[in-house]
Amino acid sequence: MSEVTTAPTLAPTHTRIPPRTAPWTTYGTLLRWTIAQTGAMLPFVIVVQALLAAGIIVGFGFLIPDIDTASARFLSTGAPTVLLMVVGLVMVPQGVAQARASGTFAYLRALPVPRPLLLLADLTVWLAVALPSVAVAVIVAQLRYGFSYAFDWPLLVTVSVLTAATATAVGYAIAVTLPPLLTQLTTQVLVFFVMLFSPVTFPAGQLPAWFRTVHDVLPFRPAADLLRAGLLSDSHTASRQDLVVLIAWCAVGLAVSIRAMVRRA
Repeated sequence: MSEVTTAPTLAPTHTRIPPRTAPWTTYGTLLRWTIAQTGAMLPFVIVVQALLAAGIIVGFGFLIPDIDTASARFLSTGAPTVLLMVVGLVMVPQGVAQARASGTFAYLRALPVPRPLLLLADLTVWLAVALPSVAVAVIVAQLRYGFSYAFDWPLLVTVSVLTAATATAVGYAIAVTLPPLLTQLTTQVLVFFVMLFSPVTFPAGQLPAWFRTVHDVLPFRPAADLLRAGLLSDSHTASRQDLVVLIAWCAVGLAVSIRAMVRRA
C-alpha cells in the first residue's frame, strides 16, 4: 500500500503595502526643501524687492517734472504691478534656468512625487517673495507724494495674489519650455516691455490704438487696472473682462508648466 504524501498547507501571506504619503505632507516637505535651497538668499531677495519698490516710486517720479497728484496716484498704483511682473517674469525663469543647468531641476523631477506639487512649492515661495513689495510700494508712495488711498481689501488681496501667480506661472512656463540661454534673453525683453511699453505706470491713452488693442489681451494692463481699482476704489472700478484675461493667462501658464514637467523625464 503506497503512502500518499500530503504537502503541508501554507497560510496565505499578505504583502503589506505602505500607505501613500498624503499630498499635503509631500507639499510641506517640498516647500521646506525649496526654502532650504534658497537659504540665506531668501531674506536678501525680499529686501531687494522692497528697495526696488521704493526705487520705482521715487525714481519714476523724477522723470515727470512737477508731478501732480493725479499722475502720482497713477504711477504709484501701477508700481506694484511692475514689481510683481518683475519677480514672476524675470526672477522665476532665471532661477529655474539655473536649477536646470545645475541638475537640481532634473533631480527634483526624478523624485517619486506628483510633479504639480513641485510647481506648487515653487509658486508658494515666489509668492512670498513678491507680495511684500506691494505693501512697501503703497507705504513709500504715501510718504513720498502724500495722497490717500481708498482700499477695497477683498479685491486688492485677491488681485495681488492672482497677479503674482499669473506672472510666476507664465515665467515658469517660459523657463521649462525654452533653453536656459533663450530663457534669460526672453526675460530681459519682457522686463523692458513691461516697464516701458505697457500702460501700467502711464495711461493707456498715450499708446496708439492698435497697441492698446494688443494690451487688451496681454496680462499687464488688466493686472494694473485691477490692482489700481483695489487701491483707489473711489475713482477706479474693476472690469470683469480684465479679470477673465488675467485668469486665462494664469491657467495657460500653469497648464504649460505642468505639461512640460510631466512630459519630460
